Amino acid sequence: METKGITVYCASSTAVADSYFEAARELGTLIARSGLPLITGAGNMGLMGAVNDAALAAGGVTVGVIPRFMVERGWHHTGLSRLIVTDGMHSRKETMASLARGVIALPGGIGTFEELMEIITWRQLGLYDGNIVIFNVDGYYDNLLAMLGTAVERGFMKVDHRRLWSVAADAAEAVAMATAEPSPLTLTPKF
Repeated sequence: METKGITVYCASSTAVADSYFEAARELGTLIARSGLPLITGAGNMGLMGAVNDAALAAGGVTVGVIPRFMVERGWHHTGLSRLIVTDGMHSRKETMASLARGVIALPGGIGTFEELMEIITWRQLGLYDGNIVIFNVDGYYDNLLAMLGTAVERGFMKVDHRRLWSVAADAAEAVAMATAEPSPLTLTPKF
């Protein structure tokens, strides 16, 4: 059986502060040193390119999962250890989750938000049983975490749903949380 790795969701944008690139490079290096494969969306730019390049430079295994239309546009990283080409976005996310022992969300845009919310939903529904870590670089996710808190306060989520994810302040903590043995979740029904 193939060793499950750490899936990282993150931005492909290059127009972000250096601190986000530094965090992505540190994360890629630490994942490589953990001995687990790094799984990403196979992008060659932004934080995705940086995390992949750092893992490769540290001798790690990198697995990229990307839809065919993105390969046709030349958006894929050509130096990855393994490239998996899918038919579309849905199969991309399903494949990335199936390869993951844990998931880490670096800062990103709407695509990263969508991936993060979907994997949290899958954890709640029992479709994914690994750890989910929000790597809150420079407080990037503070507002999202506040919104999730509002959902709990107003009865749209149960208090114990907050156990679906963890929040890390640095790369070492993110990797430790993602690679920890997942604890089984028994959540109370929403209603």
